[in-house]
Amino acid sequence: MARVSLVLTPGFADWEYAFIAGTGSPFYGIDVRFFAPAAGQFHSQGGLPVTVDSNLQHCLDWQSDVVVIIGGTVWEGAHAPDISDFLQASRSRGATIAGICGGTLALARAGLLDTVPHTSNTPEFLQDNAQGYAGHSFYRSSPLAVVADRIITAPGPAPVSFTCAVFEAAGLPSETLAQFRSMLAAEHGTGAE
Repeated sequence: MARVSLVLTPGFADWEYAFIAGTGSPFYGIDVRFFAPAAGQFHSQGGLPVTVDSNLQHCLDWQSDVVVIIGGTVWEGAHAPDISDFLQASRSRGATIAGICGGTLALARAGLLDTVPHTSNTPEFLQDNAQGYAGHSFYRSSPLAVVADRIITAPGPAPVSFTCAVFEAAGLPSETLAQFRSMLAAEHGTGAE
């Protein structure tokens, strides 16, 4: 069974992890678990109270196949957690590293976006909020997730393509991914307003 770690921080974006957590385990047999830079109680951006019992060392010990950094406003602030060592260690152990929205800032700060094609909310978002970011020439303006060399990035409004990329990295077969993608896209093809 593939292992997917979701890393949450105070003020995490509710919509960015929902498809992974809500369908990964119950429908696709992926072992999805939650971790935080500092275990404890905090709230999502939408006000959902959560308790995350496992920290990043627990995540390393668990040896995830995919480590997912969920976005949130904390990543843009001066008090964003520095998880660079954790991300580099996870990658060196073979994990795919994924970041969506503000989560891409953590990847940029860790130097993981310096040499691979990637995306985020905008190139300025990375430039202005990720000190040391040197991947400007590899930035791709894309409304969908970008996958390159076991790095997955996505802008905040792309949770579906992001989830598909995470599930693909976790080993879901292409037929299953196609079914999942078409199921979630069905409402956009109805023509109803």
